[in-house]
Amino acid sequence: MRNYLLIAAAAAVMLAAPRLASAQSGTKVVVNAKGGLALEGYDPVSYFRATEPIRGSAEFTATHLGATYRFASAANRDLFAKDPTRYAPQFGGYCGYGASRGYLASVDPLAFTIMNGRLILQNSKRVLELWQKEPEARLKLADANWPEIVAKEGKPLP
Repeated sequence: MRNYLLIAAAAAVMLAAPRLASAQSGTKVVVNAKGGLALEGYDPVSYFRATEPIRGSAEFTATHLGATYRFASAANRDLFAKDPTRYAPQFGGYCGYGASRGYLASVDPLAFTIMNGRLILQNSKRVLELWQKEPEARLKLADANWPEIVAKEGKPLP
């Protein structure tokens, strides 16, 4: 009896796999990547490991959600490749403050904060100051607004 249950469970998973794959392929994403290049060429890992962001090199690249990221070293590229969601900017690389207000806004890659282990970019240093007046509230609003922004502005996952 136990073997029959295992076989039935395996068959159910195999039959569901195509539906899971098609649901994933319909996933929408929002990525700020001018000309396909994310973070205007800055190395996303450097935000976490250096004192300031470092420009990446065309020699070291990786792709995530249809955007190309550049890295200052092969080691940084490899760290990103192992866990891109850890290093990729939040809110698709758009302004966190804008997301907290329900819209997409461009960013200055040098106006950023690392908050709760998340890279959050802002439109400008002035907007970063606004974010820092109430960061927890702003992050909560941005997280709450993000699904609606993706539904409205997102493109199918490449």
